[in-house]
Amino acid sequence: MTWLGPIPHLAFKSLLNRRLTAALTVLAVALSVTLFLGVEKIRLGARSSFDNTISSTDLIVGARSGSINLLLYSVFRVGDATNNISWRSVQEIQQHPDIAWTIPLSLGDSMRGFRVLGTNNSYFEHYKYGRKQALTFSNGTEFGDLFDAVLGAEVAASLSLRVGDPLVVAHGLGSTSFAQHDNLPFKVSGILESTGTPLDRTVHVSLAGLEAVHRGWESGRHKQTGENADGLRSLEATLEPTSITALLVGLKSRIATLQLQRQINEYQQEPLLAIIPGVALSQLWDVVSVADQALSAIAGFVIIIGLMVLLTSLFTSLNERRREMALLRALGARPWHIGALLTSEATLLAGVGSMLGVCLVNSLLYLAAPTIEAHYGVTLSSLAPGVYDVKIVLLVTVAGFMMGLLPAALAYRRSLADGLTVRL
Repeated sequence: MTWLGPIPHLAFKSLLNRRLTAALTVLAVALSVTLFLGVEKIRLGARSSFDNTISSTDLIVGARSGSINLLLYSVFRVGDATNNISWRSVQEIQQHPDIAWTIPLSLGDSMRGFRVLGTNNSYFEHYKYGRKQALTFSNGTEFGDLFDAVLGAEVAASLSLRVGDPLVVAHGLGSTSFAQHDNLPFKVSGILESTGTPLDRTVHVSLAGLEAVHRGWESGRHKQTGENADGLRSLEATLEPTSITALLVGLKSRIATLQLQRQINEYQQEPLLAIIPGVALSQLWDVVSVADQALSAIAGFVIIIGLMVLLTSLFTSLNERRREMALLRALGARPWHIGALLTSEATLLAGVGSMLGVCLVNSLLYLAAPTIEAHYGVTLSSLAPGVYDVKIVLLVTVAGFMMGLLPAALAYRRSLADGLTVRL
């Protein structure tokens, strides 16, 4: 009779006999792997969502502040601008011979908690996200009227709005505002396909329309002007903004990027800042890298704690199984057979626990993905087990085997000296 073949089977039977302790140990390992992979997948999803928000834009121009601040409020709708750019400066920049297209952005208003962005139809023509993906409409079209509005996918879904429905823009950024532009409501003209970026949570209106609803708000409070929607439509050609929040710039050739960036940063008429989105995004990750690494380290320590629970379980049961070990020795098992039995048990517990953890984390993220995307704008790109999950399972299983060597070494040193009359 050879002992090499039956050892895994014997280890399984032994764990089955101690099913409650084994189940709790497997659960501890599974939860530790779930937490680790959950943190990693959400962290990588957040980074991927940020990286995919904007592409094919060579420069972002705004009032002089910090490059990260400009990137956050102009692209990710986080925070507020320190100042605006005058429309005269925008027009001068647009005339530069190296510029192929520009997209003006005007922020400052909201609609039931969602940001309102004033822009023009070049936004839908030139804005790219992800891997140079263009914006597409799931329903309706871009601006065709002064008071048309285009909704991001999440805005339309959350507020149950459809093409043709009216909506009222509020003055300011609060989710509840008492300064409503209800005298000049907008109408939904289109709904964008989901992009997994902050665009999904944005209400897009025309710059002229945004300027129209702010007529009479120059003092910060609404002053009746007696103008109605039809009258303002006739004045649409003259409704130019005095300033905007930021300007997205696309160049004819990227060779001119650094030269134009320097020219804008040295602009004499007003203090401006031009940033390269990719460079600013790298600076953002440098800022948050310490917290990022700390979060990963904490999640890693959770796996170590799970493995320590496994080791404690094996050591705790070792003294209770001394008679079992002695019986196995009496039946012909060698010391290394006893060690192999314990390492097999540890490997089984770690392997099953880690696989259960992978299944658990992917199931939980699959259920939570819509909520995470709706509240935090983080799109989890892949919710199926991948190569990284397999690596974690293998790593935890090998670590479990290594942990099992400690009680195995202790059992190996014991011999039939314990006899069949072990004191319990």
